[in-house]
Amino acid sequence: MTITQLHYVLAVAEHKNFTKAAQKVFVTQPTLSMQIQKLEEELDVQIFDRTKKPIQLTETGQKIVHQARNIVNESDRIQDIVDQQKGYVGGIFRLGVIPTVMPTLLPLFINNFIKKYPKVKLKIEELNTQAIIEKLKEGHLDAAIAATPLEQEGIKENVLYYEPFVGYIPASHRLHKKKKIAVSDLDLDDILLLQDGHCFKDGIINLCQVSRGFSDDHFQLESGSFETLIKLANEGLGMTLLPYLHTLETKESEKENLKMFEDPVPAREVSLIYNRSELKMQIIEALRSTIAGVVKGAITFQNVQIISPVNKK
Repeated sequence: MTITQLHYVLAVAEHKNFTKAAQKVFVTQPTLSMQIQKLEEELDVQIFDRTKKPIQLTETGQKIVHQARNIVNESDRIQDIVDQQKGYVGGIFRLGVIPTVMPTLLPLFINNFIKKYPKVKLKIEELNTQAIIEKLKEGHLDAAIAATPLEQEGIKENVLYYEPFVGYIPASHRLHKKKKIAVSDLDLDDILLLQDGHCFKDGIINLCQVSRGFSDDHFQLESGSFETLIKLANEGLGMTLLPYLHTLETKESEKENLKMFEDPVPAREVSLIYNRSELKMQIIEALRSTIAGVVKGAITFQNVQIISPVNKK
């Protein structure tokens, strides 16, 4: 049994196709198939059910893949130990970022990070929270930036900042004249929300449920971006809630529509999350310190109430 064979097994388990798996690990398909067959013969078990399309893991194969992932990660740890001993911060680092954080946080820190750590090759992917959790657990991401707490076993959360919710309330809305709004003012009937899959939407629903016991079957209009929600609000279709960093680029003509909450201000917790057994801790720490440095000047709120991003259905 070799580490290389285990790499091949993990590739097939991921792609459910021998040809695609071979391309992923840069070998020919016959070579990959032969090595996996040799491993199955050595173990005297069948790892993959080749009669099914796409290829499926057998019951024993599922257990083997789980253990193979642990072994491959531990073998990578040797190089990681050497890198840390040398103080080397470099290599490929796969980072997932949720959509409601990507456009506002990334521009704040990415240039600083690239200049300070030029040997790190960041591969950044925009993913919703559920996809991030799955990819972290499967080893396809090194870390991610997401709203927390997520209550996921095996995933460590390192808080980066707390980002308040801000109301965007046009002149035609009943709450527009208020200097500050209260959570009790909210009504899901007239809040424009993001589409399913966005944890920021679930946070808003949780906020309203805590306040007045709303169910989540009131809203009817959903969109995929905050920009669209703002335009819809301007058309008199309701109000919306925005993350604080998103409001920093609001047009001058629309700033009067922004309304802060009364204390304690509802906020989301944004964290750098990663597998508890994660390697590349020197890169994770470099990311954390870089982001903390730039965000500290942008968000200074203290009295906040953290709203869970977890869907409470």
